[in-house]
Amino acid sequence: MPDLARFRAIHGAPEEHSLPPTTSILHVDMDAFFVSVELLERPELRGKPVIVGGGSPDQRGVVTSASYEARKFGVHSAMPLRTAGKLCPHGIFLDGHHHKYSEWSDRVATILGKFSPIVEMVSIDEAYLDLAGTERLHGPPLAAADKLLRMITSTTGLPCSGGLGSTRLIAKVGSEQAKPRGLVWVAPGSEAQFLAPLPVRKIPGIGEVTERSLLALGLKTVGDLAAIPHHKLQKIFGQWGTALYRKARGGDSYEFVIDAEPKSISHNHTFGEDTSDTEVLHSMLSHLSQKACKRLREAGLSTRTLTLTIRYQGFDTYTRARTLAAPTNLDSDIFATIQSLFHEHRNLKRRVRLLGVALGSFSQGNDQLDLLEAEKRAKLEKLAKTADGLRDRFGFDSVQFGGSIRHEERNANEGWGQQETRRKNEAEDKKQKRKTEKNPANESDFYPD
Repeated sequence: MPDLARFRAIHGAPEEHSLPPTTSILHVDMDAFFVSVELLERPELRGKPVIVGGGSPDQRGVVTSASYEARKFGVHSAMPLRTAGKLCPHGIFLDGHHHKYSEWSDRVATILGKFSPIVEMVSIDEAYLDLAGTERLHGPPLAAADKLLRMITSTTGLPCSGGLGSTRLIAKVGSEQAKPRGLVWVAPGSEAQFLAPLPVRKIPGIGEVTERSLLALGLKTVGDLAAIPHHKLQKIFGQWGTALYRKARGGDSYEFVIDAEPKSISHNHTFGEDTSDTEVLHSMLSHLSQKACKRLREAGLSTRTLTLTIRYQGFDTYTRARTLAAPTNLDSDIFATIQSLFHEHRNLKRRVRLLGVALGSFSQGNDQLDLLEAEKRAKLEKLAKTADGLRDRFGFDSVQFGGSIRHEERNANEGWGQQETRRKNEAEDKKQKRKTEKNPANESDFYPD
């Protein structure tokens, strides 16, 4: 895995930040990523309308990814599965497997790190790279970008697109215009011409609410927005007006910064079916803890504050935190604390919809808790380092500690026990129904944490 860059806000008047004279920022975006990963194991579904998010349009939940064949019918991410089923009744619906997506994302990130020391992973399926200074290894930025995209597809079998420009915003819009399987290069000095004819909604950060406000002002295209003076936008939108002014000209609201430390590291998982299965829940907590620990070690950090998030059926969400006596970056220390929080605060009468693990209060180095003798701790640190190396080569799920490996072996094709959970939930529902019919005055199965 490469050392990941981060970003921070750009301050000051927009006139102070002119666009760079070179195009070295590349945005790489995987095409229909979740669907593409599923098709690696189901090649017979290529060319068909595939929708990931649930095994049936009758399930509760939303679309997490749709093939381009399904998008032709209006299906898109975050759409309710039932709506997708109505728009595309002949669509093929598949359960999601997020552990697989994370594994393939890690493989893609490893390839990105071969092309630049500056890689900013902004999500599981997209990243920014700064190709400046890599000419001796990979040639000019455009040649390097083309080589990189081809290597990703040839190595992983996953399609991707890219945008190359002078800023992150230009690169992001470029990759969107390049989809699928394309590369758009916006030459320096042509940014305004490239953006001008596009609808304002194409600008990252402009959502439905801002779009309505801009349309009400008669501003339909980016060119229309760019023609409005800064002071007028600021008067209408406040501070957001300055960002709009900058964005309409292709400028960024954020900049790369390599030495910035993250404020927190977190991983969450939403279950396809709400579950009360203790083994499934423990397995997921182990998995999430390990993912967070790996990122912690990659950043050369240790943590003191650990936070557990539990969301129950009905979307009631609770967070519980604990601060350790001394910092640590070992899986065993962190998972033991998270497990303790879970046992202390879990409501046994309610099914769980989401679990999350977050790490904070960071410090540099490995000055960890003195819970084990030095020799044993050194062995654990060596084991963690070896496991991280294997995960970088073969995917995160190639090495698992604790209960998560047993669960994954048993339910590798069931989306973290989704089918098993569904059967148990149905049995519990029937049992509860009989109990309620027999004694209607029984106490409710809900009580607040």
